[in-house]
Amino acid sequence: MATHDSRSVDGFLSFFRSYTKTWIHAVATAGMTAFGTLTIVHRWFVVPAIASYVLPPIVLYLRQPSAAETEQEETEREERKERTGPAERTERTPEDADRVSGERTAVVTTEEDTRVTEPGPERLDRGSTTDRSVTDSGTPPAEADETAPDRVEELERTRDWTLVDVPTETTLNDVSVTETGSVYAVGDDGLVLAAAPIEDGAESEWSIALADGPAAAGEDLSGVDATSDGETVWVAGDSGAVGRLETDTGRHEDFSAPAGITDNWPGVAVGGVSGDETILLINGSGEVYRGRYGDGDVSWDDPVTPGDGSSLSGIVLADASVGYCCDTNDGVFETTDGGRSFDGIGPVGAGGTLESLATLGQDDCLVSDDDGVVHRRGTSTWTPERVGEEAVCGIVRREGETIACDADGVIYERDSTANWERVEVRAPESLLAVSTDSAGRRTVAVGENGSVVERR
Repeated sequence: MATHDSRSVDGFLSFFRSYTKTWIHAVATAGMTAFGTLTIVHRWFVVPAIASYVLPPIVLYLRQPSAAETEQEETEREERKERTGPAERTERTPEDADRVSGERTAVVTTEEDTRVTEPGPERLDRGSTTDRSVTDSGTPPAEADETAPDRVEELERTRDWTLVDVPTETTLNDVSVTETGSVYAVGDDGLVLAAAPIEDGAESEWSIALADGPAAAGEDLSGVDATSDGETVWVAGDSGAVGRLETDTGRHEDFSAPAGITDNWPGVAVGGVSGDETILLINGSGEVYRGRYGDGDVSWDDPVTPGDGSSLSGIVLADASVGYCCDTNDGVFETTDGGRSFDGIGPVGAGGTLESLATLGQDDCLVSDDDGVVHRRGTSTWTPERVGEEAVCGIVRREGETIACDADGVIYERDSTANWERVEVRAPESLLAVSTDSAGRRTVAVGENGSVVERR
């Protein structure tokens, strides 16, 4: 259930979506119907009719524990674990430790080809007590000792999530980490934030690249994506807002109202390198607009409608040719010609509304929904994977790893073992989008009221 301490409207709506799937809701609906029928006898039966339907969800919502209470319970459980750890660990004497250490040393020094690899803190994922006995590539530790320092550095880096201060409290709706290591985030009122690449481990400063959008009209921006070389970023949003930014110079161009269309653009996807760019925009009428940038201008094709006209909620390109989009009617569609045409590969069978997509290429697609589930495309079916209880608003994929964020400010990681794990750091507000570069050197999630969480 929702764990917003402020009992926000978004938290109640998320709770109510789950509540409508319970037997209590069914009973409440039946009670409302029964009392409603009795209004033909006396009109005052309308009071118990309304009460029987309205009161149960309100009471249940108010009685659920807050996020603070839940976190306190988790903290207390961890403290109890530390106080009542395994008897073997608490009762071991110094003599025992010396004896065990001597035995291990004997094993290593008497058998030249033998290695003893102990699970230590560096071998554990944050927030998990599971020992990873193999590397991300599937190689047992004993067979990869020559590269062990590199693996340890990789594991330590991927665990380091931190909250980031940015110069805004405006809600950030989308984010893109470029291949050059810079970051661009877009939000309400036309805001575009930028963070320079990290150099020599120094902190990366965030600054405002655009204060009021590409057309200086202050329209909300909802999508951002970068070219494959990271040299150009495209942004899109309400009332036809579309813009192009060069990451090295900061120069931006306004391409709003493409082909005279002033629709709201919930998402944008970009393929190709800078100067030879494919741009795909989606709208609430279920249409995809395809643009081609070259020689300083964009040519736009006529729109295509992949599905039945239901509002499109997400779009992603793996390269200039292969990509996917999803709609609010459980549909997912694949393009292999850069958005000129789409083929349906749904329905997914989701219990909620589809939110976001991630892909590494053709026949590789993950789509998240607002019921806390990520759906993975197989050869002929979609396989659901429960991630959490809240809407999975953002998802991103790179080789060997998938990262998701949800409406409760929680981030989840899944490695090649296909296990979803919740990380320790949690944003104070809902997280709406997440992005990473292909090597995972930098990963950023953004959300409401300027919430930013970064891993590097």
